[in-house]
Amino acid sequence: MPASQPLNVTAFIDRHPLSAFQVTIVVLCFLIVAVDGFDTAAIGFIAPAIRGEWHLTPAQLAPLFGAGLGGLMAGAFLFGPLADRFGRKSVLVLSVLFFGAASLASAWSGDLMTLIALRFLTGLGLGGAMPNAITLTSEFCPDKRRSFLVTTMFCGFTLGSAFGGLASAALIDAFGWRSVLVVGGVLPLGLAVLLASLLPESVRYLVMAGKGRERIAATLQRIAPQADLRDATFVVSEQRATGSPVRHLFRPELLRGTLLFWLTFFMSLLVIYLLSSWLPTLLRSTGQSMRTAALVTTMFQVGGTVGAIALGWLMDRINPHYVLTASYTLAGLCIAAVGSFASDPVAAGVAVFFAGFCISGSQVGGNALSASFYPTDCRATGVSWANAVGRMGSVIGSVGGATMLSMGLGMPALFALIGVPAVIAGVSMFSLGMVRRAPVVGKLAVE
Repeated sequence: MPASQPLNVTAFIDRHPLSAFQVTIVVLCFLIVAVDGFDTAAIGFIAPAIRGEWHLTPAQLAPLFGAGLGGLMAGAFLFGPLADRFGRKSVLVLSVLFFGAASLASAWSGDLMTLIALRFLTGLGLGGAMPNAITLTSEFCPDKRRSFLVTTMFCGFTLGSAFGGLASAALIDAFGWRSVLVVGGVLPLGLAVLLASLLPESVRYLVMAGKGRERIAATLQRIAPQADLRDATFVVSEQRATGSPVRHLFRPELLRGTLLFWLTFFMSLLVIYLLSSWLPTLLRSTGQSMRTAALVTTMFQVGGTVGAIALGWLMDRINPHYVLTASYTLAGLCIAAVGSFASDPVAAGVAVFFAGFCISGSQVGGNALSASFYPTDCRATGVSWANAVGRMGSVIGSVGGATMLSMGLGMPALFALIGVPAVIAGVSMFSLGMVRRAPVVGKLAVE
């Protein structure tokens, strides 16, 4: 089109090949969720050393884990609406700075209550960083490759967690548990400087906010250097709604989708955290060694990483609602199979791998889908609040394993019960697909 005509920035991004500039954005967001994963996992690795130094009982240590999860939930509720109001980049940089500073301060905690308070603040920043990284990545990716790029970016969380384990083992032996928190603070603080200089603001947000025409043109020029944007007027397909971004989630055309995403994330994260927290204990109860139980449990994370990439690729080629419906349903079956093979390390490892592939991979795919479901004026809020509601499920999953163990069920029945929420998540995704086929969804802007 001639440069003097209105230029839809979403269509512009969709019709141009993926540029090195967009890959840089994906890499930067990958690094954000990687340091997020490192900090989130760090407390689990250093907990035994903290317990030994301060002579704590398991009951005294428990609030330390709960504080981080509570902070994650509160951060997701808080920072999503802020990003829709003030911009993705500014809130992302603020979140990374916040959790980096809180982690660094945690290293000098003199008592348990101080550490608990600082872990809550660390979680607060972490809760804001991850959903906004998903949102910004989604808004810079062309539609035909969006799911794959978002899910690949999100794999940084798993890799960051794994690196946290390897680094913690070496750091604790050499310098003590506080050194892990120092590293967990220095890395995001350094990354925040990089983000401030290299990360662009979302052009969709800038157009919706009605500001930064020169910034929009300069950013789009880096995606397509050959484009003539000198006299372009930039537009998006959506109309900006007034009022709170939170209120927008409950607009008639979004309400059912919002509630279905919340149900899906709640059930999905309940299962993920229950298995992550209690699977080693459950496997140990079958007579497997600690080493074997740890190796089998590791397959859950490996499967989740592979599943995220594979499902993201499929979601760009097949109706994503049906991909996630099938994957969540298969997750329930694979989790149930773990109970039947729990005493056989090889068979259990295979079942756990596919359980992680389906349930963790689907959760990452659900994040990508939620970013495409919400319009620009409430996208960060929609993604963040879905994750926040999901965190409620993660808390229940983390503590619910003890209740399930006390029920005295056999392994097949126990794992079949754990698989039920995954199937519910699958039904929810199928229902969402039906909702989005309704005529009202034609009014949604999913760019």
